[in-house]
Amino acid sequence: MHERYTNRKLYFEEQAFTTEKYVIPYINEVFLITGTTEVLEIGCGEGGNLQAFLDLQCRCVGIDINENQIDNAKLFYEDHPHKEKIEFICSDIYEVDREDLLFDLIIMRDVIEHIPNQELFMRYVKKFLKPNGVIFFGFPPWQNPFGGHQQVCKSKLSKMPYIHLLPASLYRRLLERFGENPTGLLDIKATGISIERFHRILKKEQYLILKRDYYLFNPNYEIKFRLKPKKVISLFRWIPYLRNFYTTAYYAVVKSIE
Repeated sequence: MHERYTNRKLYFEEQAFTTEKYVIPYINEVFLITGTTEVLEIGCGEGGNLQAFLDLQCRCVGIDINENQIDNAKLFYEDHPHKEKIEFICSDIYEVDREDLLFDLIIMRDVIEHIPNQELFMRYVKKFLKPNGVIFFGFPPWQNPFGGHQQVCKSKLSKMPYIHLLPASLYRRLLERFGENPTGLLDIKATGISIERFHRILKKEQYLILKRDYYLFNPNYEIKFRLKPKKVISLFRWIPYLRNFYTTAYYAVVKSIE
């Protein structure tokens, strides 16, 4: 397992770098972020994605079900000059019920692929959006080389692409043979999402895509591997299903049209 998955401060800093350099400029192309923008991150972990927004003096709220990560988030932000403008909530998103939690922008980076019943979630999350608010999504399509997040494995499986596409029974046996706990990775296998399924959910739940892009090299690869972001060439980004196999990150900004 790479250090970034055990050293949570390192992971925090990587998230902060990519959000400042790539995510915020990406969103700004269709939705201008200013110091008055109110931002919610669902599945925030330690909140690294929120740092660049807080630096702009946005009001920020992070929600995550993992208590240890929320504790780390509070620790990492305790010396930030605008710490009074950030709040972290440890809770299942479906149990959060506060009237003051309405936002201009919701960000979900590497989160939607972990959520069960994504149709229900996309319907529910609208309760946190202001009328003209938008949601940013960034996620790895399920069929890409490491769409199963096997890079978190402690064994040599962490470097083996596409193994998550094996039938569940074979995948479980492979993980167990290499001494891995299969539970979390099989959970991801159950919730992993393709680009096509994501589009179908957006249409069903009445969202409009304001901007979308398909990356051959994930923008996060710059800080991780020193690889500059590179988009899938036009001819290949419009091939349904196949594009999931070579798109390492899908970015989209959407808004509700209900």
